[in-house]
Amino acid sequence: MSTDRGQWGSKFGFIMAAAGSAVGLGNIWRFPYLTGENGGAAFVLVYILCVVLVAMPMLINEIAIGRLTGKNPVGAVQKLGGNKFWISLIGVLPLIVTFVVLSYYSTIAGWTVGYIFTSLFSLKISFSEFIANPSYVIPLGGAVILMTAYIVLAGVSGGIEKATKILMPMLFVLLILVILRSVTLPGAGKGIEYYLVPDFSKINGHVVLAALTQAFFSLGVGWGMMITYGSYLNKNQNIVTSSLWVSAMDTSVALLAGFMVFPAVFAFNQSPAEGPTLVFNVLANIFQQMPLGNIAGALFFLLLFFAAITSTISMLEAPSAYFMDQKNWNRKKAAWTVAIAAFLLGIPSALSTGALEGLSIVQVNFLGVIKTGVMDILDYLFGSLLMMLVVLSTCVYTGWFIKTEILVDEIAFGMPTFKSGKILGIAPYKIWLFMIRFVCPIIIGIVILNMFGVFGS
Repeated sequence: MSTDRGQWGSKFGFIMAAAGSAVGLGNIWRFPYLTGENGGAAFVLVYILCVVLVAMPMLINEIAIGRLTGKNPVGAVQKLGGNKFWISLIGVLPLIVTFVVLSYYSTIAGWTVGYIFTSLFSLKISFSEFIANPSYVIPLGGAVILMTAYIVLAGVSGGIEKATKILMPMLFVLLILVILRSVTLPGAGKGIEYYLVPDFSKINGHVVLAALTQAFFSLGVGWGMMITYGSYLNKNQNIVTSSLWVSAMDTSVALLAGFMVFPAVFAFNQSPAEGPTLVFNVLANIFQQMPLGNIAGALFFLLLFFAAITSTISMLEAPSAYFMDQKNWNRKKAAWTVAIAAFLLGIPSALSTGALEGLSIVQVNFLGVIKTGVMDILDYLFGSLLMMLVVLSTCVYTGWFIKTEILVDEIAFGMPTFKSGKILGIAPYKIWLFMIRFVCPIIIGIVILNMFGVFGS
C-alpha cells in the first residue's frame, strides 16, 4: 500500500472536506432551478424529507464502508469479500463515473471563474456566446483542474483538509452577503413567499422523483468519494454525527441558495422556471441592473467557484486513491495522471456548448429520454443514470450480500447507542438496516425507472 494515503487531522477537518465534497454547483446552481421548475416551497419540503429519510442512511453506509476497510471503493469491496461482479459494479464503476464527471464538471466550474471577471468589469457578453468560445472555456477548465491538482498533491491533511477548512466558511460568508443584498431589493418579498409558503397542490409524482434525485446528487453518494473520504477517518470519530453535520451543511447551502436566488428573480419580474440558465443567464442580467451589481455578481460567482472547487477536489482524490492503493503509485504520479487525463477527456464537453456544431447537436435516445450535446449526454449517463445504479447496487450489496453486523459494529464503534439505544422503542441500527435493505432500494429503483421515462414527463 502507498504511504501517501494520509488521514484527517480532526473531526472538523473531515466534516469540512466531506461537506465540501457534497456541496457543489448542484446546491447553488441546480437546486434553485429545480425548485423553480417544481413549484417552489412544495419542492423544498419534499427535498428535505428525501435527504433525511433516504439519502442520509446511504451517506452513513458509504462512510462506514470506507472507515471499516481503510480503502478506496475497489479495495473496499475486495476487503469485504466481493467477487468480480461486485468489484466492477460498486468498486470500479463509481471511480469511472467520478472521473468522467470531473472531466466536464471542471468546464462548468471554469464558467464560474470567467463570470467573476465578466461581472466585476461589467463586460457585455451573453451566456451563450461565452460558453461557445473555446478560447475562454478550455483554458478556464484547465485552470480549475490545475488548482484542484495542486490542492490534492498537498495530501489529505495538508492539502484537502486545509483548503476546505478555509473555503467552506468563506462560502457561507459569501452566501450570507449575497442573500442580504437579494432580500433587501424592492419586491423581494414575493420571492421569499414563493420559496417559503408551500402550495401542496404542486406536489405530484414528478416533483417527488425530482426531489429524490436531487437529494442523492447533492450529498454525493454513489460516486466513490464518500467511501474514499471515510477511509481517511479516525476510528474515534462518530460516523453518525459526522454524517449529520455533512448533511446539515449540504442542505443548508442549498436552502440558502434559494434565499439568494428567488428574491432577486421576483424583484426583477423574471420567471423562476428558467431552468439551467437561471443562474448564469437570468441572475447575471439581474446583477447588471443592481446598484453595485458588478461587485455583488462577482461575489456570487466567486461563491459558485468555491462550491465547485471543493467538489472537484474529491472527484480527483477518489480515482487517485485507487492508483495509490491498488497500483502502489505515489500521490504525485496518481494525481497528475488523473488530472491530465480528465482535462483531455473534458475538451469535447467544453466544445459541445456551441463551439463545434457536431459535438453540440449529437443526440442519444436513452429509451425515450433524448439528450443533446456531448456534455448533456455524459451528464445524464454518468452523472445521473450510472451513479444511481451504483447507489442501488451498494444498497443491495451491503444490505444482503455481506454480514451487515460488521458495518453496524463499525458505526457503533464511536456511538454505542446506535446498537443499545432506542428511538420510539426501536434500536437505531434496526431502523438504518430497514432503510438500507428495503426503503432505499425500492425508491432508487423507482428513480431509475423515471430516468428512462417510465412515469412520463
